[in-house]
Amino acid sequence: MKAILSLFLSLVLLAACSSWQTSYDAPVPSSVSQNWRLGDVVVTVPETLSVSEDNVYLPDADIVWREDPLGDGSTRYDQVAAIVEDGVTRGASGLSGSTPVRIKVTVGTFHALTEIARYGLSSSGVHNITFAMQVFDMGNGAALTDAETIQADLVALVGDQAIEAEAQGITQKVRITDHIAKVTAGYLGIGPDVRSEFARVGR
Repeated sequence: MKAILSLFLSLVLLAACSSWQTSYDAPVPSSVSQNWRLGDVVVTVPETLSVSEDNVYLPDADIVWREDPLGDGSTRYDQVAAIVEDGVTRGASGLSGSTPVRIKVTVGTFHALTEIARYGLSSSGVHNITFAMQVFDMGNGAALTDAETIQADLVALVGDQAIEAEAQGITQKVRITDHIAKVTAGYLGIGPDVRSEFARVGR
């Protein structure tokens, strides 16, 4: 029975093998962003997004997040908003020009790993994250960019890799926050362009 279940799971995961990416249309020209100074970051996680607490390999939901416990009054929406805000703020901290800007972000997907996927897989798993970002002049409210859809997928650590990373304090939250920061800096033209594509079994 175990062998049949393992084969079935392997076939399901193989069918879910996809191409993932960190992408956006084009970075903001550095000649433009060098005039900006970070004033504020506003992150919205619409409560129309679905949330799954099911401990399965491939939850069918927009938000899958487990590293922060529920029960302290916060929701998964609040937790995801805090992670994205931290990442975007760090990524935009290099803006040091004279024009204060507000960066507005709307999350579309935040798919980390469930417990069973994180510790039960050995060579698959993806953090699937998408959000829209737009920059505004804090003085007059004018939009300085169009709303840009950013895909910030990241290879997830699983199995022994995940356990070893956690022992060093490298949690899912740490890796996702760092990745969002790098993607933000790249998009704003103040850091390396980290756009890339990879193939991976996951969701």
